[in-house]
Amino acid sequence: MKRVFIKTVIATMALAAMGIASAQEKTIKFANQNTAGHPIVQGMEKFKEIVEKNSGGKIKVNLFPGGTLGSDQANVSAIQGGTLEMASMNSGIFASQVKDFGVFDFPFMFASGKEADTVVDGAFGKKMHAKLEEKGLIGLAYYELGFRHLSNGKRAINKVSDIEGLKLRVIPNPINVDWVKALGANPTPLPWPEVYAALEQGAVDGQENPIPTINSAKLFEVQKHLALTGHQYNPQSVVISKKFWDTLNAAEKKIVADAAAESAKFQRSTARTLEASLLDNLKKNGMQVTTLPASEMAILREKMKPVIAKHGEPIAATVSELQAELTKLRK
Repeated sequence: MKRVFIKTVIATMALAAMGIASAQEKTIKFANQNTAGHPIVQGMEKFKEIVEKNSGGKIKVNLFPGGTLGSDQANVSAIQGGTLEMASMNSGIFASQVKDFGVFDFPFMFASGKEADTVVDGAFGKKMHAKLEEKGLIGLAYYELGFRHLSNGKRAINKVSDIEGLKLRVIPNPINVDWVKALGANPTPLPWPEVYAALEQGAVDGQENPIPTINSAKLFEVQKHLALTGHQYNPQSVVISKKFWDTLNAAEKKIVADAAAESAKFQRSTARTLEASLLDNLKKNGMQVTTLPASEMAILREKMKPVIAKHGEPIAATVSELQAELTKLRK
């Protein structure tokens, strides 16, 4: 009788332990606009691998690339509401939440990826992400989308004046609308999942994005000309819902935060290693690639200055802080 009782107690305890284990199992839905194979999605896959391994499978990560859960703006709302756990998106998009994030969209702010790494991984990047917490978002790390270049289906861009009159898709935010206007082109704000069809149907003439994005979205099918302007560098903020974050214990938070940091390093180095071969692939697929001479790049920078001044004014302290960091680095 005693033995049966002990067995029952053990079985009950085992069931209770299983209950605790299953109660602790958590699932993270992680969204992004880029398609499978893109370096951002490779970073997300690395994050999933690390989290699931280090949590012994207790924390599951389900990836939703290709804009399957809606636009970046829709994802921000879902994260704040707690119906989506994570996303990676251009840091500048968060300017709609905290206006200081507009600084990440300033044309010609960063001279190299390495320079950007030092800034976003350092005190400045951490301070920026801390500003998101009161908006229901926790910034974990920075991936990179990279340096943006200009493509169009109408003509080769050999000088800045060739951009005039083109109807260009832009990320839906004010600074991007303004710099396109400053070049005499017509800005058309569109969410990324709608861009391919808009280019195919001729609703817009062109767009601007880093090489890995142009390649993974197969824009070479609908765009003939690519000008390597490198006019903007996009860090991507990897954010998690504060509502979800607050359900994690200290050990789980550490697993998630460490995985984000490790996957960010992997993601950036992958993106940079792939860039040359992806550019070759665009050429193989019929894209005609041009580079503006130094004199034209100087004109491009000059035309962007009033836009930077206008958008820099309301966030002057943040702009000064970032510029001070960059000056220090460049010494």
